[in-house]
Amino acid sequence: MTQSVPDQLRAAVRFLGRVLGDVIRAQDGVAVFNQIEDIRQASVGFHREGTPEAARLMAERLGSLSLEDTVRFAHSFACFLQITNIAEDQIQRRRIRAGEARPDTLAGAVRALAADGVERKEVEDLLAGALIAPVITAHPSEVRRKSVLDRQSAIARGLEAFDRARTDAEREAAEQELVREVSIFWRTRLLRHVKIAVGDEIENAVSYFERSFLAALPRLYARWRHVLGQDEALASFLRVGSWVGGDRDGNPFVTAQVMRQALARQSRAALRLYLDQVHALGAELSISSDLAGVTPELQALADKAHDASPHRTDEPYRRALTGVYARLAATYPLLTGEAPPRPASTPGEPYEDPQTLRADLQTVLDSLLRMHGEAFADGPLPDLIRAVDVFGFHLATLDMRQNSAVHARVAAELLRTAGVCADYEALDEAGRCQLLLSELRHGRLLASPFATYSEETARELEILATAAEIKRRYGPDSIRAYIVSNTTSVSDLLEVYLLLKEVGLFRPGAPPTAEILAEPLFETIEDLRAAPKTMARYLALPQIHDLLAGHGLQEVMIGYSDSNKDGSYLTSTWELHKTSRALASVVGGAGLRLQLFHGRGGAVGRGGGSSFEALVAQPRGTVGGRIRITEQGEVVANKYADPELAGQSLETLTAGVVLASLRRHASEDLAAPQTKAMDALARHAMQAYRSLVYETPGFVDYFFAATPIAEIADLNIGSRPTSRQASRSIQGLRAIPWVFSWSQSRAMLPGWYGFGSAVANGGVPMAQLRELFESWPFFATTLANMEMVLAKGDLAIAGRYAGLVEDQALAETVFGQIRAEWERTTEALLEITGQSALLEHNPDLAAVIRSRLPYIDPLNHLQIELIRRRRSGDDQEAVRQGIHLTINGVAAGLRNTG
Repeated sequence: MTQSVPDQLRAAVRFLGRVLGDVIRAQDGVAVFNQIEDIRQASVGFHREGTPEAARLMAERLGSLSLEDTVRFAHSFACFLQITNIAEDQIQRRRIRAGEARPDTLAGAVRALAADGVERKEVEDLLAGALIAPVITAHPSEVRRKSVLDRQSAIARGLEAFDRARTDAEREAAEQELVREVSIFWRTRLLRHVKIAVGDEIENAVSYFERSFLAALPRLYARWRHVLGQDEALASFLRVGSWVGGDRDGNPFVTAQVMRQALARQSRAALRLYLDQVHALGAELSISSDLAGVTPELQALADKAHDASPHRTDEPYRRALTGVYARLAATYPLLTGEAPPRPASTPGEPYEDPQTLRADLQTVLDSLLRMHGEAFADGPLPDLIRAVDVFGFHLATLDMRQNSAVHARVAAELLRTAGVCADYEALDEAGRCQLLLSELRHGRLLASPFATYSEETARELEILATAAEIKRRYGPDSIRAYIVSNTTSVSDLLEVYLLLKEVGLFRPGAPPTAEILAEPLFETIEDLRAAPKTMARYLALPQIHDLLAGHGLQEVMIGYSDSNKDGSYLTSTWELHKTSRALASVVGGAGLRLQLFHGRGGAVGRGGGSSFEALVAQPRGTVGGRIRITEQGEVVANKYADPELAGQSLETLTAGVVLASLRRHASEDLAAPQTKAMDALARHAMQAYRSLVYETPGFVDYFFAATPIAEIADLNIGSRPTSRQASRSIQGLRAIPWVFSWSQSRAMLPGWYGFGSAVANGGVPMAQLRELFESWPFFATTLANMEMVLAKGDLAIAGRYAGLVEDQALAETVFGQIRAEWERTTEALLEITGQSALLEHNPDLAAVIRSRLPYIDPLNHLQIELIRRRRSGDDQEAVRQGIHLTINGVAAGLRNTG
């Protein structure tokens, strides 16, 4: 009988926990093991029984710890929770391999669409013009060092080997290897000693590309070709992007040199893969021309290699690949600045672009297929060709991003220095647009090598020149988009083209052309609501319409994080939904396709939750086979730690896009009652949320005291500051530390606050809410994500954090509002979903979360006491280390925290 998911997870966790326990006992002694085990059992007992006696026993165990013991205990539970994640991922791999009839695969999507009357040809046609792109960012909520992630990968491989073992001897050997890896992990420092730099973030991002994406993507395409029954290759619609090294918004450490570093490092990863695989193919394809013929094209490629080796005179495939390798080896130093890892045996000219490399490889494959049949239709050579097609010489498309306020200042200085406009920033919006459009009609440049500019303007001009250099060197796909943060007006986008014109990336003409497109990011509630009108005015400009007509689409980025921080989870979710629909209408009305770029984070408060469910719930007409989505923080490791997990995550993304684009039964237009009900709920949710966060006197003081925000700011987890401004304000605080702080304190406020008040005061009958939940994927997904957040929260623990506030009258006022809204929200959620307890209808998820709580909660209790000590003036390094270890452990236990 097949075990349930919770039973499988319990068995895997118990096994790895036993290994960790044996390691602790062997390395630290029985006394230390017993101390940790006593607390573990007390916490498990408290969660199982919930009695005052069990609570007293756990408090007693925690209270008896010395500072040294506290640090060690925090390290041990953080390690255990990370091992739990390894076990959970292992169960996920088993499900993937078992080939379960899952709906979140391309095969599952094709089956579901067939049942809905959608033919497979429609899927093929959609994918022929599709673009699906996860975009890796460096947003800091990943608290684990790369060394820790590497050790976790090694333990995961050991667990795989143990699972595959068939004999007692194999199992014993696998377990011994696991003990060795866990021993290293136990003695590996979990915390960074120094702040992470942008170079480290680039290295971390590229490590995922090397470890997972480069391997997973070609395999996916090979499988999908069979799923769709296609003889010819699928279009390479699934690609990857990156912000690491190109996102300058609020990060002064991203410079022109950093952009060069990012592309060189990405290129090195791609080219090394190509070199290794061409070398391996050359060793493999020992086919003799004395025994088999070749195509004339292959023979010409072999002759062109000028391979002088007498051992390969009758081996045309090897000679051809020797020439390909030589050209790749000559390309490598030009793009990476380094010598190739293995020198070529014959000279060769560098490849001018990846398409030429691909053509040579296709010549080899065509000959194999024509002379030897379909045995070569799958395998390393088709996979290599696919990799070159997807990754080119750049690996991942790098987005540029900067705040609109910076562009305005730089444009103003250039216009002033050139004598065009004395005070551009004093102009109204109409005046700005008129001036910018006039400048975009002619080729005269504004910047002069004889002028002196401010540091900001000089830096931005250097970065733009570097972008032009990168595109010349690595190809047109190396940079495609320029994201404009805080877009509020048409001029915010025109300013980017003015700056791109300075380096030849925008060229006036009839029509004008641009090698990089300006793309708005709408972030706040107000900006989201204004977005359709802003885009309508922008697309109505003849110059812009002519520019975009050649591309056929307009990408618009919508931000989940700041809209949530601005107006509540429910309001943000609904406004994003409405804005997406409105933008599809506006962009479609201009004769273009809309491509939405979803700026999501890992936590529900930042757009997290199930990617598949979120995609399926997208409004009709807003996907159309094209979407980009940010992946950031701890979510990157959770989804892309190895090729198998990456393959499943990418397939889930693809299945969701296909269903969202083609499904029929769930894609009807919204009825007026639905819209009216959600408008009322969103309005009251925002009122309740803003009343607490922005209108309650002293709330900022409460937040900074009742969460570990100050301690998180001290973590070395990202290169950018936690706030956009030096002032202590909610508006200036970045959304990531905002959500991360509430997660650590277990209040989880950004993921639910305001919903209870919305249901109580919005005037929507309970019967209608239940009907919406049953019939509308958007509403059901919204509530499912909120329910998960509430299940991971703990109001009793959040109340203990409130005890850190010096002004207890303020603490009682604010926490009283939070508690009352928590109760209203939970009650409303249960009544709508027809449950008597959270996650009653999702017992597997409930069991997974419940199994973690006995290990998370003690870390919260210790964190509170350590924060109290540190804020009281105890500046011992052990106190600081203990706080950071508890943050590390809680984040590992909750998984999607930022």
